[in-house]
Amino acid sequence: MEKYERIFESENIDYINLNKSLIEDYLEMVNHPEVANKISHNPRTYTYEEELAWVNENLEKKKLIFSMIERKTGEYIGNVEIMHIKNNIGEIGISITPKKQSKSFGTEAMKAIIKYGQEEIGLDGFELNVYKTNKKAIHCYEKVGFVQAGIGKTEEDNHMIYKK
Repeated sequence: MEKYERIFESENIDYINLNKSLIEDYLEMVNHPEVANKISHNPRTYTYEEELAWVNENLEKKKLIFSMIERKTGEYIGNVEIMHIKNNIGEIGISITPKKQSKSFGTEAMKAIIKYGQEEIGLDGFELNVYKTNKKAIHCYEKVGFVQAGIGKTEEDNHMIYKK
């Protein structure tokens, strides 16, 4: 992985800061209906210019958003982030490109971002919101230690908290 600076790693994944060279990969993921319908209640198509502005803004603000690169192939997997920190509890978000789903990357990435949040940031806990219809994601989150804790941001969401 010569072309990216690794921030942290797990067994099969290198986690890097957002990178302008990955904008086409980001667009392919967020504009794919299978992903868009799981990350937004109002999915829409993003342009290159909008994605570039998003990358620049998040880099400038030093947001805790990491792109995941498969160590074996160098291919883009998706993004994982700690979106908000309130009362030392981090809200986690993750999105994985369709061709990398169902390969255990989600479970590995969730464990890695929790470890990063605990060890590097000193967070006390984690939470997330997930669409009730996103059964694969719910299963992944439960596997790493999240439990359902009520309704999320909307009636269609589950709020989950980390209990390990």
